[in-house]
Amino acid sequence: MRWLLLIVGVLVLLVLVIVVIGFLLPKSHRATRTARFHQPADAIFAAITGPQDWRGVEKTELSNSGGPRRWIEKSGRHSITFEELASEPPRLYRSRIADPTLPFGGTWTWQISPTPDGCACQITEDGEVYNPVFRFVSALIIGHTKTIDDYLKAMEKKFNDPAKIL
Repeated sequence: MRWLLLIVGVLVLLVLVIVVIGFLLPKSHRATRTARFHQPADAIFAAITGPQDWRGVEKTELSNSGGPRRWIEKSGRHSITFEELASEPPRLYRSRIADPTLPFGGTWTWQISPTPDGCACQITEDGEVYNPVFRFVSALIIGHTKTIDDYLKAMEKKFNDPAKIL
């Protein structure tokens, strides 16, 4: 019985430490990655703004709200609503998470610039993590660049083009 109480006590203490550290971490963060592709800027821009099945999105539903372009990406049990903030083909695209019920939010900005052998694509995430447990996990376990890295790796596979991630 003592061992069980000790184990439960340690687990409760661990959860409390995670929550306290999560509250102490800033809600906002900025993460940036750049990758060089042997693709023209138009192709990269089209991949960013077109169907996202190449990165595991199962279904995209466009929303006709009459305002800025909005869409919902569905993957498994998860769905996220996005909104377009800026589109300057083929050099700049910016979107934001437009779902206030999620424990995270923010914007992604893609800047695409030509290089002699293709283009460079820089992704900047200006994110916010509202839930302190998610904030702890995002900042100290997964890392703020994980989603960007996964996105760029999926783009590598889409184009069968090993990119140089900087």
